[in-house]
Amino acid sequence: MVNRLRGEIAAEIGGRRRTLCLTLGALAELESAFAAEDMGALAARFSHGRLRAADAVKVIGAGLRGAGEPISDAEVAAMQAEGGAAGYARIVAELLVATFGGAERGEVAEAGGPRP
Repeated sequence: MVNRLRGEIAAEIGGRRRTLCLTLGALAELESAFAAEDMGALAARFSHGRLRAADAVKVIGAGLRGAGEPISDAEVAAMQAEGGAAGYARIVAELLVATFGGAERGEVAEAGGPRP
């Protein structure tokens, strides 16, 4: 069972239900991967609704590792999600909203919290 208060989500990836969570370590991993100055810059990167496939692999991989699953980005890239590309985008969006806020309107806030 996922704990939304901790920023966890559940998603079907690679044929089984998995937990994802962007822990502080996972966020640090993403800051480095995307050359973001801080968490606000990281949130701002995704607030515009544009998502590359490589971005999705990195975010999903960091979320899986943050939840304790030992998995590489190459393994994530080889997995399938229900709904194909749209399914991956939904997983990333749900994970980012659980982490940064914006759940009321399904968006990620630029400053790392819900938009007014």
